Amino acid sequence: MSAQDWSIQEIAKLAGTTSRTLRHYDDIGLLAPSRVAENGYRHYDQAALVRLQRILLLRELGLGLPQISEVLSREGVREASALETHLAYLREEQNRLSRQIAAVESTINALKAGESLMAENMFDGFDHTRYKEEVEERWGKKAYADGDRWWRSLSADEKAEWQQRVSDLSRDWVAAAESGAAPESDEAQALAKRHVDWLTGVPGTPTSALRQAQGPNAEVKAYVTGLGEMYVADPRFGANYATADGSTRGAEFVRDALRTYAEANL
Repeated sequence: MSAQDWSIQEIAKLAGTTSRTLRHYDDIGLLAPSRVAENGYRHYDQAALVRLQRILLLRELGLGLPQISEVLSREGVREASALETHLAYLREEQNRLSRQIAAVESTINALKAGESLMAENMFDGFDHTRYKEEVEERWGKKAYADGDRWWRSLSADEKAEWQQRVSDLSRDWVAAAESGAAPESDEAQALAKRHVDWLTGVPGTPTSALRQAQGPNAEVKAYVTGLGEMYVADPRFGANYATADGSTRGAEFVRDALRTYAEANL
């Protein structure tokens, strides 16, 4: 083996995957070996390792293999530039998780010592502001300001209750998707109603107008169906509905159920 050439067994061990997985990636045209030795063993060079690193990063973001193949095939950018984008996202997540860890550790220490909890420190890292620019771009600065003002007005218990509600909804969506329920089924439509009811509680979004709306509302309908599309297109949000196989099947199920609900009720 040269310094720039690794066997399939070595790459599987280094990447924490299996030779079978790497062979599957080859079979579907996602990651071809740089050469095949006379004994039939696949070998991988630096370029193949960089591609594998990107595949694994995209899988952790919740994309399925067909979506990863599409992303890699349509990008007209250098590998280094694409990895810089991944790195920026990973650093942002690292910082957020570090803050969450510190907040939870502080809570544990206070509970063990019988000290009063510092509510203003308990939710550091649970940062809704990291999507500020996207919210303002999609729905305007007023929408973000209204939602931000509402969130900051909640007590620590109310924030915890809200986060639990979000977690329960995501869990139930995934369970329904994995059970094989159809998007138009009663179970899926009940979840879609819960989802829309949840959205109506966020000031600044078009769905908050549902409380005053009389009859069909085209803006709300477009917003709900647009969110469903975003769950599939954006792996950061789609990860909330990722099924056990790591595909986008869960996000697609949510999208289709929300579209069905919106067509019938909004």
